[in-house]
Amino acid sequence: MSLKPSNSSQNLMLPVSDPPSIQDDYADDKLFRGSAMTKRGAFAAVSYMSCAVLLVMFNKAALSSYNFPSANVITLLQMVCSCCFLYLLRRWRMISFSANESLLISDTSTKFVSLKTLKHTLPLSGAYLFYMLVTMESVRGVNVPMYTTLRRTTVVFTMLVEFALVGQRYTRSVILSVGLIVFGAFVAGARDLSFDAYGYAVVFMSNIATAIYLATISRIGKTSGLNSFGLMWCNGIICGPVLLIWTFVRGDLKISINFPYLFSPGFIVILLFSCILAFFLNYCIFLNTTLNSAVTQTICGNLKDLFTIGLGWIIFGGLPFDIWNISGQFLGFAGSGLYAYYKLIGK
Repeated sequence: MSLKPSNSSQNLMLPVSDPPSIQDDYADDKLFRGSAMTKRGAFAAVSYMSCAVLLVMFNKAALSSYNFPSANVITLLQMVCSCCFLYLLRRWRMISFSANESLLISDTSTKFVSLKTLKHTLPLSGAYLFYMLVTMESVRGVNVPMYTTLRRTTVVFTMLVEFALVGQRYTRSVILSVGLIVFGAFVAGARDLSFDAYGYAVVFMSNIATAIYLATISRIGKTSGLNSFGLMWCNGIICGPVLLIWTFVRGDLKISINFPYLFSPGFIVILLFSCILAFFLNYCIFLNTTLNSAVTQTICGNLKDLFTIGLGWIIFGGLPFDIWNISGQFLGFAGSGLYAYYKLIGK
């Protein structure tokens, strides 16, 4: 069967690919009466949490279990794969790159987005590149349970960045839930016997990068006219060449080529799933942030930690299982649950 796209208007478009609009707010049914979150928003949040848990496991396996020498090269491969997926899906007219773009645009078009739009997304691309590089490196420095514990403090950085950029203010209910999350993170980390100053510093730098990245998505995603796929495409074609040059200059590409397990079937499978999951995770991040908010996206990251910590303990081990850690994890999840509850009831 030929894969050549048809000119029929019956071509299917992948779901939930457009940013929210006023009409969408009325068209989407709320989860229940009085809820501040729509069904599309809930779907985006759950999809993000599922992809995030799996991606952390595969990245940790590649960087720690196989001791792959360069997180930057994995980031580059993930970006190249994402651009290839987006190109094929757009050529097959399964997706569009902007909210009002027709899927019947001629395939002879030499570009999917205008140069003006690309320039508009430059700040987002810079924030994305910084976020990806630091986040990949942060996975290596600490064990999975402590990584997820320290990453919970990202919500504080996100709130500060949103306040600085757009003057966003939060209710006492939200502040209370966030405070509980952060307090739980410190309690859980009190007994980390594998303390590594460099690893902790990189994780906190990752928190700052994440906050800037999500706040930038929230701003540019709603002003550029691009949907989630369009934002991903612009990020890829801008950041890809920069990252390629960076890995070449640093010698990461040469080191990776000489990696002894490069052609190992197990490593190839892990790398393949890492690239596929990175594509879906990036899409879910854009979708969740534009449909909901940057802070909601961060809280979703906290909620998925339950599964990440559980799998991390089972697969990789690392953190002593004691009352302090259990108490801290419980407080963190309680804070995340409170935020989700306040979001659902509209407070």
